[in-house]
Amino acid sequence: MSSEVGEGLTRGEPEWPAPSAPPRSPSAAPLFGYVLDLDNDLAEELEVRMRLSARQHATARLLEADAGECDLSSWFAVVGRGPGMLIIDGLVAVDTRVAGRTITELLGSGDLLQPPGRHDDALVERETAWRALTPSRLALLDTEFAERVRSWPQILSALFRRADRRSDDLDVIRAISCQPRLEVRLVLLLWHLATRWGRVEPTGLRLTLPLTHRLLGQLVAAERPSISHALRRLSDAGIVTGAAGDWHLHGLVETHLETLIERTARLEPHDHGAPPTRQRIA
Repeated sequence: MSSEVGEGLTRGEPEWPAPSAPPRSPSAAPLFGYVLDLDNDLAEELEVRMRLSARQHATARLLEADAGECDLSSWFAVVGRGPGMLIIDGLVAVDTRVAGRTITELLGSGDLLQPPGRHDDALVERETAWRALTPSRLALLDTEFAERVRSWPQILSALFRRADRRSDDLDVIRAISCQPRLEVRLVLLLWHLATRWGRVEPTGLRLTLPLTHRLLGQLVAAERPSISHALRRLSDAGIVTGAAGDWHLHGLVETHLETLIERTARLEPHDHGAPPTRQRIA
């Protein structure tokens, strides 16, 4: 390995195959990263003495993705049997489309992207697409990377726990999407995202993510116009204010849920066979 050119970065061999990717595919910078320098949590899986020796072997090619749609399929082919692509920094949306409907997953620094599973016997077709919501960097953890770090199984174990973490997070999102009230779904989603990306303020939390109304709809299974109306009602109630890229969550999530559930209960007709006397919150 040649000399270091920056924190966590190196130049030089090995050569990497150039993928036949369409425009907007992440570009391969002529840099290699010391993965343990770029991911502190991963480095902490090893004691200091082991970390020093593992650092020289845990290197990976870095990819740079501009904001916008990007095609990762050719790079997944390069990954081979390796762990996948590790997001070093940035924000990536993974869109899964089935029968004209799209559901979205948000991934950020430390998350592991893996190729969509192939199920040749699947009766329902799906499409997967990736969008960099902000300029992002990814480390290409291919088969050779896995071979180089074989002597430190803690690294691969930690990486695959990241994949399990994604599965757990998707379970939470699925449960949130099952809530019948759209306002409740939005409040739960925003507070869930704030656990990771939020910043504490005197009145609550601030969430600086590029969450457009359309993207929020893909996260909680709702149409964009319904999202806009629900956010307006939440803003009028002083629960969620702001706009795409700068959301403010006021108070406590428990108080929000109690308020929304109580308000819904007051609007429920006592005689379920009779038509509602007031329009229910969508």
